[in-house]
Amino acid sequence: MILQPLVPVDGALPGPVLTEIAALYATNHAFFELSGDFPDPGRITVEQVAASLADELAHDGAEVLLARSAGRLVGMAATLARHPDPATEDPDPWIGLLLIDATAHREGYGRAVAALVEDRFRAAGRAGVRIAVLDNNPKALAFWQSQGYAPLRQAKDRELGRDCTVLRKPLD
Repeated sequence: MILQPLVPVDGALPGPVLTEIAALYATNHAFFELSGDFPDPGRITVEQVAASLADELAHDGAEVLLARSAGRLVGMAATLARHPDPATEDPDPWIGLLLIDATAHREGYGRAVAALVEDRFRAAGRAGVRIAVLDNNPKALAFWQSQGYAPLRQAKDRELGRDCTVLRKPLD
């Protein structure tokens, strides 16, 4: 599996790649029903995905990483080099989103992508990584805890004020 940064070309995301990512999002309608990120999780459009990715990439230190296996897009991760609120005393980078093609869930891709993201942060000399998991998503919470992430605190997410659990994993 390889992890490649999504790089806009002349300020825009490449059409074919954007179509692939939109298809990946569309397989995850159950997650998007929980998150409320899209008005109709059963009909996520390329334009909505483009706007969502643009929002992700607008943060300083943000990166969207595409995970490919045998050339096929199997997942993606959105990361932040630091918490987006400069007033927050938080030295760790964040995983903002880990999305795996729902038709390939439970095949090890989520674990592999998480490990590759952690390796990138480790290689950059980071001591730990954090993620906020929506409280209404117990499967995600169980996944991250199985990967060695420990709960730190309860919080509200910055985007929509949803209840979540902040978890951290040391990278040493």
